[in-house]
Formats: sequence, C-alpha cells, structure tokens
Amino acid sequence: MKEGLIKDAYELIIKEIQTFLTIAYIITVGIGMLFQHQYYSEFGINIFEFADIFEFLIAPFADVRILLFSLVSIGFSMFLLQIDLVWKRKFPINYSRMNFGWDKKPWFNTFRISAFSFLFITYLYLAADGYGQYASEEVRKDAPITLRFMDDETVSGITLGNTTNVIFLLRNDKVTAIPMGSMVKEFELN
Repeated sequence: MKEGLIKDAYELIIKEIQTFLTIAYIITVGIGMLFQHQYYSEFGINIFEFADIFEFLIAPFADVRILLFSLVSIGFSMFLLQIDLVWKRKFPINYSRMNFGWDKKPWFNTFRISAFSFLFITYLYLAADGYGQYASEEVRKDAPITLRFMDDETVSGITLGNTTNVIFLLRNDKVTAIPMGSMVKEFELN
C-alpha cells in the first residue's frame, strides 16, 4: 500500500516538474524573441522577416544575459505570487484591507492573475527595450570586420548579428544585409 502511494506521489511530482519546465522554456523563448526583436529594431531591422523558428527557439541561449534575465524574472515572479498567497493565508485581514476588500469578490482571482500578468509583460517589455538600447550602444563600439566575397570584393562594417541566411552589417550608419549563399551580394535596409 505504501509503495503505491510513494509511486503515485513520485509520478505526480515528475509530471509537475515537466509541466513547470515546459512552461518556463516557452516563457524563456518568448522573452528571447522579445529581446532579439528590441535589439534589432534599434537598427530598423524586423528580425521576424529574416530569422526562422529554430533561431528563436535558441534565442535565449545565444546570449547569456537574456537567459539569466529570463530565469531571474520567472523565479522572481513565482516568488511574488507565492508571497501573495502566503500573505493572504497568514494575514487575511491585512490582505483584505490592502486589496480594498476586493478579495471577497468572486472576480478577484481573475483580476489578480490579470494584474500580475499585465505587470510581468510590461516589465518584460521595458526591460527588453532597455536591453535593446544598451546592446545597440555596445555593438556600435565594436571594431569593424571585413567580409570578402567570392569575387575578391570586400565590405567592411560592424557586425550587428546574423541569422542562418543573412549577416547584418552597420556601415556608415546604414544597415546592410548580406545574404549567405546566394547570387545577391548585399542589400540595404532603410
């Protein structure tokens, strides 16, 4: 009898961990996509036009700062939700006062989750915008590189990043996209 209960509890824990990790990975990928979009938009590039799905799936792992930010943000949000639940359970009168008595209303849980979600998304957007500005300033300080084409023509510029199909260079404050493996040498993005 005890073995069955232990086995059931173990399976439940494994399923919960799998669910949490899956949700955390999806959120992390979303955060990575947002951060990549904000970075490239600083240069007038819509990265969604150039990147494929695989690049977004690994986006949070391409930059350690994004991965750390994602993990800390998810952890901190979970912590705040737990603090809210503990506060409600341990100090219900104080909790009710701080929430203007709305916690007694039937719609309060929906409101609470919506408010947390709105704050989390706003926080992510503002952080991604700040990251985009910071990363674009840092990239402008990088030394230029020189690319040599097959016909020995060379192009110099600061590397903004790349996808599997395109390299983005900043040349004289203009962004140039150089396709890899095609007959087109380069095209400017306005």
